[in-house]
Amino acid sequence: MRSVFIHTFGCQMNVRDSERIMTSLAEHGHAPADTPPQADCIILNTCAIRKKAEEKVYSLLGRLEKRKLRDPDLLLAVCGCVAEQEGDLLLRRFPGLDLVLGTHHITRIPELIQKVEQGERICAVGSRSDQERLEGYVHTRRDPSISTFVTIMEGCNNWCSYCVVPSLRGREVCRPPEDITREVKELAGLGFREVTLIGQNVNSYRSENGAGFARLLHSVAEIPEILRIRFATSHPKDISPELIQAFLKIPVLAHHIHLPVQSGSNHILKRMNRRYTREEYLEKIHCLRESCPDIAITTDMIIGFPGETPADFEQTMDLLNEVRFDGSFSFCFSPRPNTRAETFPDRIDEHTARIRLQKYQARQDEITLAKNRELVGQKLMVLAEQDRDSGTSMGTSALTGRTSTNKIVHFLGRKDLIGFLVPVRITKAATHSLKGSVGESVFRAHPN
Repeated sequence: MRSVFIHTFGCQMNVRDSERIMTSLAEHGHAPADTPPQADCIILNTCAIRKKAEEKVYSLLGRLEKRKLRDPDLLLAVCGCVAEQEGDLLLRRFPGLDLVLGTHHITRIPELIQKVEQGERICAVGSRSDQERLEGYVHTRRDPSISTFVTIMEGCNNWCSYCVVPSLRGREVCRPPEDITREVKELAGLGFREVTLIGQNVNSYRSENGAGFARLLHSVAEIPEILRIRFATSHPKDISPELIQAFLKIPVLAHHIHLPVQSGSNHILKRMNRRYTREEYLEKIHCLRESCPDIAITTDMIIGFPGETPADFEQTMDLLNEVRFDGSFSFCFSPRPNTRAETFPDRIDEHTARIRLQKYQARQDEITLAKNRELVGQKLMVLAEQDRDSGTSMGTSALTGRTSTNKIVHFLGRKDLIGFLVPVRITKAATHSLKGSVGESVFRAHPN
């Protein structure tokens, strides 16, 4: 049996896949390693959404091959989106690599490792049945914590012109709602108090009887131990009136939505195949804020998409100033294999794209800081999630948690506040986090 270290790249879907991989391996006697040097099996669970993420995988794999020259018994595997994208090309490029495992095959890893140990080098990619794709979610091994991810669906049907997800993850397939609620109930029994429902496009979730995502949110909210529900990621075209109303009707639904817009220009949105206009996006923002006035809205933005003119970029800046996003994940366009945008001839030069990105990010930071400063003096409910050090004076510890609007807050408090919603008065604001303090009444409410 092997000691396994999994290095996870990319999004929350990859985090959940790594948990599924480790669960499958643990059921066959393998054990997790705390660090790579302690492991005799290292698995890279990869992301291919941008070229930079892919290059990080290759760089790390090259270093691990050098280690394998000193330790021939080391087993190396690449899983996830880069594995699905590159297939057996990875085996040819990296002679020390033993196993390539695509996105639909991760629960097969115990049997494939056994074959590797018998002398084979294996590439397992390509589609499987919907049922096989949804294996291994309930009863997944997780590290003890307060908050965790719950996958509700896989794949995407949207085919945005820049995105590899549909070709690497496959078409949308949704888990039965009873499986999801059963998993959440088990997590609640283990002490988890916040769940984030995840999928490539959770808004398009549909059960077999046609119930949509808003209905699923209501079902999960009925589990009493769950203090907060979050979800990611949403496609603007699929935001429904029922989902917008859910922010008003479900008390435990966090007042935050991540709603990727990608561009403020209708010309660019059409080239991206996003299937909504700037005006339609703004109308949904308006409806969300009508239903939930304090809702925090974050987004994704691609800067320097092929054909983006200075006027197109200024429309993106105008959108940022109009919506005043609480935060953005913004990047320069990265051409991906087998996407339509890879073939677009009117690429923006790297220097121009980088200058535009810096301008966008600087303005976003200004807005984020200003919005955070507006919170100073307010008392916010923070779900204390983790202990950041061993303790301070007078029996308190440095704790951290998040508000309903997904703001990170650092504060001093007793360790037994972890897992509780704690009233914290905000005392200081920075761009990416807040500081606060709790009153004496909180200490008295949660004695040792």
